[in-house]
Amino acid sequence: MKKPDKVARLYANENFPLPVVEALRAMGNDVLTTHDAGKAGHAIPDEEVLAFARDDERAVFTLNRKHFVRLHHESPRHAGVVVCTFDPEFERQARRIHEVLVDHPALAGRLVRVNRPSA
Repeated sequence: MKKPDKVARLYANENFPLPVVEALRAMGNDVLTTHDAGKAGHAIPDEEVLAFARDDERAVFTLNRKHFVRLHHESPRHAGVVVCTFDPEFERQARRIHEVLVDHPALAGRLVRVNRPSA
């Protein structure tokens, strides 16, 4: 089986569920976590998270919608911000994120919202 081409370069904020990260990786996304980057448990300010992702040319994806929407508006020079609502159906959440990434391949400077479907 051919390995899929990389869809997006992402940086998962510390609060993002690992099962979603693993599913996104299986779908062909290049996902770096705060743990992978050696930054887990350091209470790094969101501004620094966004700067690290920008410098590594990765879009941040996070459940911390309020702060990252504000940061996007304050500092729109970034590699992308994907804000999500929490969904306990991790595989479903990963599929929704992946679909958005396929539909929006150029994330630089963009804010993208991926919301859990309403009941």
